[in-house]
Amino acid sequence: MHSFQSFISTLMRPEQGSDGFQLVDAMQQLKAKNQGEVGLTMALNAAFLISLAGGDHPTNHEATELLARAFATPTLEGIARFYQAGLHLIPQEIERVCREDATFAGQLQALHQWVAGKTNPRDQDRTAEKLWSAFFPEAVGLRDDWQGQIDALRARRTVNVLELSRSPISDPIRQILFTSNVLLGMPAEPGAPEKWGVAPALREQLLRVAGEPQLYWYDHPIQIGVEPAANEVLYGLRGLDAALDFERDRGRLPLDARLTCVLTVSTTHRGLQDIAQPYLEGEFARSGRLRNLDVYTFTEEQARRLVDDILAPAARHYMGRDDATELLAMFGVDGEYGRHYSFLKAIAAFWSVFIRPEIAATFKIDLDQVFPQRELVAQTGRSAFEHFTTPLWGAQGVGADGEPLDLGMIAGALVNEKDIGTSLFTPDVRFPDQPLSPDEYIFFSALPQALSTKAEMMARYDGEGLDGRTNCLQRVHVTGGTNGIRIDSLRRHRPFTPSFIGRAEDQAYLLSALPGAGPRLAYLHEAGLIMRHDKEAFAQTAIQSAKVGTLIGDYLRILYFSAYARVLAGDVAEVKRILDPFTGCFISRVPTTVAYLRFALKAASLYESGNQQQAQEFVTLGTRRISGALEFVQGEASPLRHCYERERAGWHLYYDTLSAVEEALARGDSLAAKLKERASALVARSLVRTG
Repeated sequence: MHSFQSFISTLMRPEQGSDGFQLVDAMQQLKAKNQGEVGLTMALNAAFLISLAGGDHPTNHEATELLARAFATPTLEGIARFYQAGLHLIPQEIERVCREDATFAGQLQALHQWVAGKTNPRDQDRTAEKLWSAFFPEAVGLRDDWQGQIDALRARRTVNVLELSRSPISDPIRQILFTSNVLLGMPAEPGAPEKWGVAPALREQLLRVAGEPQLYWYDHPIQIGVEPAANEVLYGLRGLDAALDFERDRGRLPLDARLTCVLTVSTTHRGLQDIAQPYLEGEFARSGRLRNLDVYTFTEEQARRLVDDILAPAARHYMGRDDATELLAMFGVDGEYGRHYSFLKAIAAFWSVFIRPEIAATFKIDLDQVFPQRELVAQTGRSAFEHFTTPLWGAQGVGADGEPLDLGMIAGALVNEKDIGTSLFTPDVRFPDQPLSPDEYIFFSALPQALSTKAEMMARYDGEGLDGRTNCLQRVHVTGGTNGIRIDSLRRHRPFTPSFIGRAEDQAYLLSALPGAGPRLAYLHEAGLIMRHDKEAFAQTAIQSAKVGTLIGDYLRILYFSAYARVLAGDVAEVKRILDPFTGCFISRVPTTVAYLRFALKAASLYESGNQQQAQEFVTLGTRRISGALEFVQGEASPLRHCYERERAGWHLYYDTLSAVEEALARGDSLAAKLKERASALVARSLVRTG
């Protein structure tokens, strides 16, 4: 702890009589304690950083005294409690990890020696590397040999193909269930009902919902009342509809062909569940006709009907499970991202058993993305739907380390709308070359993210190392849209994202399939399957309104991924080997320490930049949400572990039940036939008129 405290102390105060390097001027921010509630909150954050530096810091006594007094102020008690908890949790974690990991202890000592050199911290690049070595080792050295790192990562991801798929997708429109999620939030101007653009009855309901607390935070929810041009549902479905028109114009699609698309509807407030269905139907009614799509929407209530009326009765009858209703509670759409993400994958298996047996796969898109069909054909030689017919999807192979792989999942890539004129193969995340912000000296995910984007997503099968026949690339870094899974692999491996995951649900999905014997489930990189990402072109208001929640979600991701990996594997070295550098960087040796330092440094920089309102929202909301997450992940018998184990059991029951019903249907069982009829009726009621 002495080594830890020494570098914190050095980087939290300027050198006497110089303009030496410091992360933030915590001493100056501490002086704001008498400048109203905003100033006091800023000072509390600074007091935490100074207290963390230990007794050698000149203002340590003033800082610890301020934190103690804040408990007497009701509006600040929760914030003070969060920081005080950190002052206990961080030393405990540092000492424990140092006992278990001599390398980490040595890195802290080296960091202490580095900052003790009077001029060393002024070398900001080397200081960053020293800090990263302890807290973010995934970034160490990446900037020194960028192309070499790209080549090395591609070599690690290379798969030698042993056997191509025995049943490749041949008719994507008929065989693939396309899915997406609708995220609904409150109107952008909650105090101006006349601007909401909804029917009077809905307006009255919205006014009642306005008094409810927000339960969930999404990256860029559709704000009810937004103009049609900025409504993701309309935008994304029109884009998908146009992609089929393109196929028909090329003579590759029958006139009567229709694609099935399932939408889940998740809400930020509980009361929006009742509003969601009539609101969406109204938007669809005025959006113009969709000629090629059959769109089905599932709210939480509709998902619950599938459980109560079909899945639970089937599990009780065929599996003897009287606890089926309770155990299948993970099957729904409201909540953190992980819950609806798992539903959108799993619903395809339900569809293939109860609705349309020809469904062989599912593919998820995000509604701020479209298939740029003309560019795809011009630059890859194949349209979006032709990419799905690759026999590599479902192939068996061997990874670079000799591990057997089932390429049952598929992943494409993204290009930003502003970049598509240059090339489809323009990374949507580029090498970051701007100066580091204070929190990025502790954790800088943009660097490994840019590396994996270039190395994995932009790889092409051009015969130079990768030919797309005898070898290909597996993917670890995927995006929430532009990925899919075959039904046979879905039912064999049974992957899912736990419902506590609120960020990177797409990458967490793979984690659940890592433990176990036999070929490991993996994503096929389908080179050239690229969607155009348009969110910045039409959803700026929604993105900006969700900015603070998105930032906080990144800190929760560190806590959840780190704890989840340990629940799955105990020793996480093998998990890290598979997932590094980007996905794996959120699995930290010292997650509590990293989350606290990132949060406090980010808050300090927001205050320092003069963005007081955003900083205040960040601290107020962040301390509450991170506190809850810390309680959720603590201990060997943590609530996180119990949640994972309960949901794993639920998903096993779900797939076992589907298999039992399928077998019963094959032998002409009367109850199975009735359940199938009931399922068809429920699904039919979720069909939306789109024009």
